[in-house]
Amino acid sequence: FAIQRFFANCKAKKPGKKGYPQFKKHTRSVEYKTSGWALSVDKRCLTFTDGFAAGTFRLIGSRDLHFYAPKEIKRVRVIHRADGYYAQFCINVERSEELVPTGKAIGIDVGLNHFLTDSNGETMTNPRHLRKSERALKRLQKRVSRKKKGSGNRKKAINKLGRKHAQVSRQRKDFAIKTALYVVKSSDFVACEDLLVRNMVKNHKLAKSISDAAWSQFIQWLQYFGKVYGKTVVAVAPQYTSQDCSSCGKRVLKSLSVRTHVCSCGAVLDRDCNAAKNILAKGLKQAGISLNTAGHAGINAWGQTDLYSLVVTSTGKLTG
Repeated sequence: FAIQRFFANCKAKKPGKKGYPQFKKHTRSVEYKTSGWALSVDKRCLTFTDGFAAGTFRLIGSRDLHFYAPKEIKRVRVIHRADGYYAQFCINVERSEELVPTGKAIGIDVGLNHFLTDSNGETMTNPRHLRKSERALKRLQKRVSRKKKGSGNRKKAINKLGRKHAQVSRQRKDFAIKTALYVVKSSDFVACEDLLVRNMVKNHKLAKSISDAAWSQFIQWLQYFGKVYGKTVVAVAPQYTSQDCSSCGKRVLKSLSVRTHVCSCGAVLDRDCNAAKNILAKGLKQAGISLNTAGHAGINAWGQTDLYSLVVTSTGKLTG
């Protein structure tokens, strides 16, 4: 996927560095394609037929490989992590699921005070997984520093530290997946920002908090679930979404510390909610949907955007 993203960025002519994938150490993983490995009859054990002296791996997990023919497995990767060995199977199948249309469209603005704020004013708490685990990580890091280099106890301490880092990473990924799935299932049209996080983390005062929030991971899962469930997910340019008034369009400049948007037209609302409304408007415009066109999108009494006569096609496109 890293290589695919690299070539996609080159094709889209994205400015700046394209993020050429960095190769991991050869000791961390071993990858096979369609040969060099074999599954047992019950598909619960993995062995290697090319002389790789790793023995037999007993597969433990929730994925049942009985549903897939061996020819559908295009790649097998064995990865060594802090808490053990993992086998990844790349399956050549198309995932597509159908949901009952909700007729709703939302814009979402990601942040640090709240992980996200949508155009309806709903917020989701930022879990701050790394911040909550910092004390435990520092304690484990001190234990590593106290051990003699090259000793068995130091290796054990390093392994415990690696397990804790892996736990934080998995918590972050789990939150991103569940949040993205909830957003996609609750709306037919989702607009988000096309953020360049690598530029944002240059602010060293916010870099740790931005990395901990994992916005890029969340947006990637948002786009993935959009394709799976046939929903439209649009990424828009983030410029001036917080500064422009969502009611009249006037640009109201404000610093990051100002959390309330106040406009001369009388609009007073949360800064992030104002940004989410602007993101939704940009997304609808980018998709060719007008908020002011009768029979298309409208604002109901609760402030939510309804796609009254729009139909979501199987390709995720919105047609009027």
